[in-house]
Amino acid sequence: MTDYERTTTRETTTVDPAAPAAPGYAEPATQAASVRTTERTAVAPGPSGVTTASRVVTFLFGILQAALIIRIILLLLVANTGNDVVSLILNITDPFVEPFRGMFSLDSVTAGESKLDVAALVALIGWTLVEALILAALRIFSRRPSDAV
Repeated sequence: MTDYERTTTRETTTVDPAAPAAPGYAEPATQAASVRTTERTAVAPGPSGVTTASRVVTFLFGILQAALIIRIILLLLVANTGNDVVSLILNITDPFVEPFRGMFSLDSVTAGESKLDVAALVALIGWTLVEALILAALRIFSRRPSDAV
């Protein structure tokens, strides 16, 4: 891909208050002067490195959040842990839920065989906050055009 050129044109008009008075008028005539400024800059195509990193972080945390939500739903609906898909989801999400186990005296709530995994809910909130912190840190390095006025 090639660079593209961005052109910014600004026009300013100034009025000269010290202009001589027109014949037959008590007030002086105003004289206006216009200045047109054109700036050209070359801009690289596509997103910046920080934007790409932000997209990757958002994508990866989105996958994690979806897996945690699926885990919570599967445990609530008493999914068969002998099923390969169910065991895959539970095994993948276990390392991400483990740091949040024992944080509260209540890790899960059971009603019959249905189970609300409180640790997974806390993990979902915790990992979402970690994502927000990472994205905020990346935004510090994002380049934004400076508009001199």
